[in-house]
Amino acid sequence: MFGASGSGTSTLGRALADALASQHFDTDDFVWTPSDPPFQCKRPETERLTLMENLFLPRRDWVLSGALDNWGDAVAARLTLAVRLTLDPDIRRARLEMRQAQRCGCAQEWGKPLCPSCQAFLSWTDAYEQSDHPGPTLAKHVAWAKTLPCPVIVLDSQSPVPRTVEHVMEALDHLVPVA
Repeated sequence: MFGASGSGTSTLGRALADALASQHFDTDDFVWTPSDPPFQCKRPETERLTLMENLFLPRRDWVLSGALDNWGDAVAARLTLAVRLTLDPDIRRARLEMRQAQRCGCAQEWGKPLCPSCQAFLSWTDAYEQSDHPGPTLAKHVAWAKTLPCPVIVLDSQSPVPRTVEHVMEALDHLVPVA
């Protein structure tokens, strides 16, 4: 699962792993070293890949959320199906505002402004639809999806999570040959 921050990739990844009786992993857990506050220091790419190889890549099945573009070709080569999630930017922004307020605790009361750090993160994520943004962008994700050695489906994550899981399961069913 990959898409803009706040599009529901981690939520769908966990739900799909549950439906498949598998395990869910998120690229953020491999990209970033543990810290408080989180997301302060990136791991070197070789360390990320080594961790993935040790934790889940040798397993028969797993669900991964988060993009691997620009660093995870070795993992991408093992994908069976990729799912790019889309979401209206205004809905995504509202989700992110609520998530940041909960994570940071900076806006305990409705309508209270988020702290400068959360505001900076939201500004960064707002640029996803701009092709000149240095971070993840829609254009980069679309281009990366074209390089994947597996089928890619695009789903709108505004649908309820159980329905989105059904769509992914249907796509997986079409990939598995009937014995």
